[in-house]
Amino acid sequence: MDAAGDRSLHSTNVAVIREVYDSEYSQHNFSMELEKALDRKCCVIVIEPSQLGDETARWISFGNCLHKTAVISGFTSIVSGFIWNNSLTPQAHFSIFSLLCTGLYTASWQFDHCVKYQVERDPRKLVRLPILGAITSQSPVVLVRKDDTYRKVLHCTISLSAAAFCVYKFYREVN
Repeated sequence: MDAAGDRSLHSTNVAVIREVYDSEYSQHNFSMELEKALDRKCCVIVIEPSQLGDETARWISFGNCLHKTAVISGFTSIVSGFIWNNSLTPQAHFSIFSLLCTGLYTASWQFDHCVKYQVERDPRKLVRLPILGAITSQSPVVLVRKDDTYRKVLHCTISLSAAAFCVYKFYREVN
């Protein structure tokens, strides 16, 4: 499976956080199980507790939104620099916004283990996972480990290129 990276999908590479409530379990225990699975770098993590799954999915979605916003605003800054050749204002705003999003993403997600995971929503890919037959929850959140090197390089390169182009145009206007 391509989402599993270079490791095969064995039971040691799959973690299931079960929704089991008894005197020993609480939401904190579910969070600790998730942290352990993230630390083990499991290829697939299935989260049955709905509250933990929803929070994790929202956190990953917010990071994805920051990443996409950094890329789109950086790209828009570069394009606007060519379209409005005599005006630096639209380009500067988009460039600053791109740098802010990149900085926030880097500061908040750089050392977070969740950055390596994406929520898998494609039913065709979910069916291929052998562990899903043992799932007791109706709507588990399935996290798949993916290499994020490309996306980090992409948004950093675009943001820095947009800022450099903006600085270049400013320098050219001043001189």
